[in-house]
Amino acid sequence: MREKIRDKDRLRHILDAVCVILERKGHYTLEEIQENPIVFFGFVKHVEIIGEAVYMLTQEFRTSHPEVEWDVIESMRHVLVHGYYKIKPKQLWLTIENDIPKLKPWMEFYLKEADSRE
Repeated sequence: MREKIRDKDRLRHILDAVCVILERKGHYTLEEIQENPIVFFGFVKHVEIIGEAVYMLTQEFRTSHPEVEWDVIESMRHVLVHGYYKIKPKQLWLTIENDIPKLKPWMEFYLKEADSRE
């Protein structure tokens, strides 16, 4: 069973990875990440971290915070880790452009909520 006490740490890991992605994405275009495997897999790794941290959140937390599509994030993590050879750069880029920015305010809100409970 996953430990409830770790939810705050996992939320912090998600926010940290989101911030790295958001800070770096402006330095590259889709074409540039397609041409540079180090940069490409750097972005992949940070999306994986987000997915792994989501996977480690307690089910209680995920259920009580349904505004984020936790299952979708976890599923993407499985694809990136186990289907690494099938990763499509354009799909990754669309995730970085469209989905990752939406996570930041939620993670900040959840962390503030957790801090207020302490």
